[in-house]
Amino acid sequence: MGSQYYLVSQLPEFTVSADRTALPITYEYYYDLCSRFLDKKSLGILDGLSLEPPMETGKTGSKLVDSWNEKEKSLRLALGQIRALRMKKKFSTNNEAIAPDAVQAARTASGMDSPLAAEQFLNQYRLDVIESMRPLDSFSVDAVFSYGLRLKLAARMKKFNADKGLESYRKIYDGILKAGETAE
Repeated sequence: MGSQYYLVSQLPEFTVSADRTALPITYEYYYDLCSRFLDKKSLGILDGLSLEPPMETGKTGSKLVDSWNEKEKSLRLALGQIRALRMKKKFSTNNEAIAPDAVQAARTASGMDSPLAAEQFLNQYRLDVIESMRPLDSFSVDAVFSYGLRLKLAARMKKFNADKGLESYRKIYDGILKAGETAE
């Protein structure tokens, strides 16, 4: 616990938002700092920390990371199920239970007209999930993992750019239209 106190006290606070202001640290700096203070087991868990955990999740050794992985998997299954229904395709959840809040978030996001607005909504849902799991002990190893997830999510959100997204959309859409013209 003593070494985690020194670790956590060196982590600057930040606000997770989609604005273009720079984060006070990078994930690489955070990881480097963690590698100096965490034991091998905790560092191994940190190595597996992801905003996109594998669908086949197992126990990591951290209740927070396990909960995050399950919540994110549930959200992805709900999104896949809704997208498949819209496309009239089959989708198997392999009998996995999907959390009701994940289903609601997926439904809300899929009903939005703007893909950017939907993604921003889902990122806010993810942030709320991370915040709801944040441990009361600010100096626990799970608090360090929670910080890492928030940092990853904040960095991801800052990469969104409406102009670049619209440009990419138009390029893809034009490619589809051209492919349709040559097929006729």
